[in-house]
Amino acid sequence: MYKKVFSLIICAVIVMSAYIPAQAKSNVEVSAPSAVLIESESLKVLSEKNPHEKRACASVTKVMTLLLVMEALDSGKLKLSDTLTSSKHSASMGGSDIWLEEGEKMSVNDLIKATAVASANDAAVVLAEAICGSEKTFVNEMNRRAKQLGMKHTVFKNCNGLDEDGHLTCAYDVALMSAELIKHKKILDYTSIWIDELRGGKTQIVNTNKLLKTYNGITGLKTGTTDDAGCCMSATAERDGLSLVAVVLGCKSGSERFADSAALLDYGFSEYTVKKLSLPKNALNSVKVKGGMKETLYTRCENPGTMIVSRASGEKLLTECKIKKDLQAPVKAGDTIGEVNYYSGKDLLKSCKIKAKNTIEKMTFHSVASAVFKKMLSYSF
Repeated sequence: MYKKVFSLIICAVIVMSAYIPAQAKSNVEVSAPSAVLIESESLKVLSEKNPHEKRACASVTKVMTLLLVMEALDSGKLKLSDTLTSSKHSASMGGSDIWLEEGEKMSVNDLIKATAVASANDAAVVLAEAICGSEKTFVNEMNRRAKQLGMKHTVFKNCNGLDEDGHLTCAYDVALMSAELIKHKKILDYTSIWIDELRGGKTQIVNTNKLLKTYNGITGLKTGTTDDAGCCMSATAERDGLSLVAVVLGCKSGSERFADSAALLDYGFSEYTVKKLSLPKNALNSVKVKGGMKETLYTRCENPGTMIVSRASGEKLLTECKIKKDLQAPVKAGDTIGEVNYYSGKDLLKSCKIKAKNTIEKMTFHSVASAVFKKMLSYSF
């Protein structure tokens, strides 16, 4: 009887466990309900805790705002020296701001500084209106760009992160847009500022990112705090060529936010390193082509760059060069004729394409006759 009851209990536990949601793997103990650590170039996830859980992110929203601003600068739509005018709408923003008045003028440079350093909601809206004409149109562009970056759990409702129904993202999505933003190295000139001034020294701004004073290698990026979001942060740091992005959402306090971010970054720098990859010599050898007007095809290969590897595993990379056999003309410059693969054991970690450097036409009666005719014309009679 007891055995039967015990068996039923075991079965019930097994069935019930199937309905318990799996917890995201976390290599770092953090207080934040949602967190992620990635390497910024490969976007490799190094640690995670509920990374896809939808949450508000407060002013970390401005990472996307600043990304669109930097892209507008790249395209020439904005210039740092441009002077913008605050509208009635931008001047009405609450929360953190620089107290812009309607009609007040300020340079793009100072508005970016105010947004990145002081998390100024009013400055963010002025920039948004300058790029797209209205904040609403700018927000549509934010959501379009989010989809391009693969941010599957994000919907923006405003450009500054003020609490609004449906304005949601997740830690992983924040990491994606943060990694994209820091590709624009100019933004780090702003996010690394600790104290600065606006309005000719009349307004002092202090960075909300306290890690700038305490963490070795910190480069940014953005903090945020609201009632709905709690204390949030996207922290970026670089040491010895290793660039990391740590995101924490929903912390109970600012001190927890900074402690969690530092713990994630510490883990990344202690456990991983960057390895520079090299091309095997045969990747750039000339190749014989059959049936062509020329026999020799020269090759080129993209720079393999670097790869993040685990320090603990002593990961050894194996390199394999594959070039198509029995190449037949025609071959055009830029055609892919092979690849260089980098493995750890049997796992493919990275692949680089080998391409044709020159064009080889197929040998035909017409091509031979044309070549002979041109040769004849080169002689002087």
